[in-house]
Amino acid sequence: MSKKTMRRLLVVGATGQIGSELTLELRKRYGGENVVAAGHRRKPSENLVSTGPFIYLDVTQKDDVEKIVEDYKIDTIYQLATVLSAVGEQNPQLSWNVNMIGLYNILEVAREHNLVRVFWPSSIAAFGPETPRINTPQDTVLIPTTMYGVTKVAGELLCNYYFLRYGLDVRCVRYPGIISSETPPGGGTTDYAVAIFYEAIRKKRYTCFVREDTVLPMMYMPDCIKGAIDIMEADPSQIKHHVGYNVAGVSFSASELAAEIKKYIPEFECEYKPDFRQKIADSWPMSLDDSVAREEWGWKPDHDLASMTKDMIEKLTKRFSESTL
Repeated sequence: MSKKTMRRLLVVGATGQIGSELTLELRKRYGGENVVAAGHRRKPSENLVSTGPFIYLDVTQKDDVEKIVEDYKIDTIYQLATVLSAVGEQNPQLSWNVNMIGLYNILEVAREHNLVRVFWPSSIAAFGPETPRINTPQDTVLIPTTMYGVTKVAGELLCNYYFLRYGLDVRCVRYPGIISSETPPGGGTTDYAVAIFYEAIRKKRYTCFVREDTVLPMMYMPDCIKGAIDIMEADPSQIKHHVGYNVAGVSFSASELAAEIKKYIPEFECEYKPDFRQKIADSWPMSLDDSVAREEWGWKPDHDLASMTKDMIEKLTKRFSESTL
């Protein structure tokens, strides 16, 4: 979609891990006044508030979503509000309400107001123990064992229904674990790969909640943002699947990540004490086949383990040193 036709955007979940950085990138592209940020409980950053409009929103309240769309003449929504896997297992009812009722409200408002496009992120949590774990194919068995995963499968089906039944241009990728230098861990099973950087720099040691040989697909935040924008800006003729595109970044084990960090912090020590999240990790893929996304709309990540680690260490070290001045 060109900048001329996509002008009024709403980012729901704008204070979350992906939303906080995606909002700022969208504002650079489309202008701060044209990108409305909506969050719920987490306090927005100063950068988020100063660069454009911010509104508190409970996505489970359809009337509130509708009011923002009407007041700001929204034509495109990025729906990122979600309860992640580990938190979702502690409160599955909350996970269902936010993840499913919230998505349903967004899709209904988009349908009723003839919005141009909706983005919604699915996840590798949609897969389960019966899914092939290595080079997981685009079309495969989806029988997850977490409430978060259940909401992702149901969400994919719901998004696909709105496309087939109403012609709503909703687009969706299955994200792996997301690693960010800007937002602290938010309750996901793959968040060890974020927390490990913070603890390595601050304390020179980390206790990891998955085994050292646990391999999961991950993605650096710049690639995550790139994927969301690229699929939304792709010409409709390129989009064949619409929902549930596998997108891969880089797969590595917990010990491989620790070893890469030790190149920059030689005294760093990592201890492994798996908890309930290990079972979740063992039900997810180790690597993804994202050839369909590459072929249809040109997906290609820019970062590997080495370049991601170098950038994370540099950015976090700088931030922590500035905060102590």
